[in-house]
Amino acid sequence: MRVDVLKLARELSERGEAYVLATVVWRRAPTSGQLGSRALITSDGRISGWVGGACAEPAVVAQAELALAEGAPRLLFLGTPEELAEHHRKSVVLVPIACQSEGALEVYVEPVLPPPHLVVIGRSPTAEALAGLGSALGWKAVLVDAEREDDFEDGSGEEGLERTRDLDAAGIGERSFVVVATQGHYDEEALERALATPAAYVGLIASHKRAEAVKDFLRDRGVPEEQLQRVRAPAGLDLGSLPAEEIGVAVLAEIVQIKALVKRGEAAGGPRASVVHEAVDPVCGMTVKVSTARYRSVHDGRTYYFCSAGCLGKFEGEPPAYVGAGA
Repeated sequence: MRVDVLKLARELSERGEAYVLATVVWRRAPTSGQLGSRALITSDGRISGWVGGACAEPAVVAQAELALAEGAPRLLFLGTPEELAEHHRKSVVLVPIACQSEGALEVYVEPVLPPPHLVVIGRSPTAEALAGLGSALGWKAVLVDAEREDDFEDGSGEEGLERTRDLDAAGIGERSFVVVATQGHYDEEALERALATPAAYVGLIASHKRAEAVKDFLRDRGVPEEQLQRVRAPAGLDLGSLPAEEIGVAVLAEIVQIKALVKRGEAAGGPRASVVHEAVDPVCGMTVKVSTARYRSVHDGRTYYFCSAGCLGKFEGEPPAYVGAGA
């Protein structure tokens, strides 16, 4: 049965899940990848659809995972190692493959990321302003207030802004940014619950003195120190005393700054990409994902991984010629 890649993409987008679309934009026969062939790769490396055979597919998946981590598209040229130099162009990623058919492909790899997920806890003017600003940016903004007594659970409010009294209903995950803006009403409870989530960012809007008092209280309750180290307090860029709306801007500015640093690999924390354990095929130089490598061989107690049966056969025919080339 043929996979409807675009339908699957729509379903993942509706669920707020990240994925990558890979499309063949050029080919040189013979290759099983056809012009316009398309595949979808999820954040855990699963592929649906078709872009090419056993040589091309793992290379595309590996590059898709890198594109997803960087949040930027890339154009791939997949060909034999001997022809890579002649296809060198700016902004093109050259990927060696050892297909015996000697075909070649160009594949456009496009990551599709859900909008940033901002969860603001509290009913203060600052909480309202921050959630409203996030919504105006096109982020998925959720305002949570466990103490609100009016009709707060029906999702009513300005367009794009969700409201709830239940923090669990906010759907906090590893790509979420949580800001506690309870302003002294239930700071300790809200921060403790926020730290129990896998959120990429947990901020507390409070003075330095108040923030330390809240963290001391949570220490006494047994919250581990490594969890308390996650707290950004006072949340936001330090711009001095500001009105509620400008505090919201300062907090959003800090979140945007952290997102940019994480994207460039210059900061810990933030949305995390899965770790990809890879090896280099010692015969052709192609990068192979270890967890899904079908072809492998053990020589002198060391395991080598291969992109194809052809490379495995060459290695096993004369291991000394290739030993030391694989990572």
